[in-house]
Amino acid sequence: MWGDETIPIDTVLLKTASRCNIACTYCYIYQLGDHGWRRQPPTMSKSTIDATVRRLGELRQAQDRDFAVVLHGGEPLLLAEPLLTRLLTGLRARLPVGCTLSVQTNGTLLSDRHLDILADSGATVSVSLDGPAKINDSRRVRFDQGGTSEATLDGIHRLQRHPAGEQLFSGTLSVVEPSSDPREVYWFLRRLDVPGMSFLLPDGNHSRLPPGKSGFDSNQAGAWLAGLFDVYMSDPDPVPVRVLDDLVKLLLGGSATKEGMGQDLHAILIIDTDGTVAKNDTLKSAFDGADRYSEPWSVHTHSLQEIARTAAFREHVEMQQPTARQCLGCPEVSICGGGMPLFRWSDERGFDNPSVYCTDHLYLISHVRQYLDAHLPG
Repeated sequence: MWGDETIPIDTVLLKTASRCNIACTYCYIYQLGDHGWRRQPPTMSKSTIDATVRRLGELRQAQDRDFAVVLHGGEPLLLAEPLLTRLLTGLRARLPVGCTLSVQTNGTLLSDRHLDILADSGATVSVSLDGPAKINDSRRVRFDQGGTSEATLDGIHRLQRHPAGEQLFSGTLSVVEPSSDPREVYWFLRRLDVPGMSFLLPDGNHSRLPPGKSGFDSNQAGAWLAGLFDVYMSDPDPVPVRVLDDLVKLLLGGSATKEGMGQDLHAILIIDTDGTVAKNDTLKSAFDGADRYSEPWSVHTHSLQEIARTAAFREHVEMQQPTARQCLGCPEVSICGGGMPLFRWSDERGFDNPSVYCTDHLYLISHVRQYLDAHLPG
């Protein structure tokens, strides 16, 4: 795809905190067998922040192409406010406005001071919320197993009340609960007046099935997303739903915006709290250390553009291309893209498998295609 050229980075995830203040039961970092977070400092230090800012400035200048920077965790707002200010101020000074800054947070720690800091840097905020309390609080729990909905909703309302709320709030991120009613989840979020929604499938693989997945041939998650599509299409005043919008674009000949759909490759780079450069952190759900490069790359010692030139980085990016025979011969591979690499893992065959959600993808694609065939002219 790129030949011998340096791979341009699309997204940089900054692990500003390696710990979290809640204990989601499905979390790929803390609940699925990876222990790398235990070896990381709890939050980024001043020196790591400064090195990260410098390296990202160098990267943008070298590749002459904008990229997204996402503050992630753990819970990224565990980073002390002075350090958060230092990080965002430094990034905004080094990067053009085309390089977007955003935070993915559970919302429970959002304060007016946080929002002021984020607004000053032009950053946006996405809040993780799975739906109404009976759904959200069955999985997104505190360490004492109590629910987090009330604190998260308080954070969302604080965000919406902020003078820059419309610019700050980018929407919600939800993990699909196949046993729930997608209509209930959709309308709950719509009535919160969120500006957009994103949905993720629960993490898992062939050796450790995702929650709600009864077997490889089951389609619970696909049926749930098909139900979500139906209610989305019935809404006379909808807000964007990324996974569904991407699917429609692909079926109409366009491109997706995120890894895991379509055949475009997305170069994602992770910087841990100690400055280590890692692979996409969702790979943690496959096995302990699956997100580690063998090379000791760090923002303290290596330039990011040099890393992007290496065979190891190229190999990681090209993992997004499916290798399983079942995928390569499938007429829908240009739409589903083989799914996310983490969903292909099995202890027996590594990543050389179709997605554990293959049946779900095929069900959803067929459902949406039938709708488009019935409603679009020609």
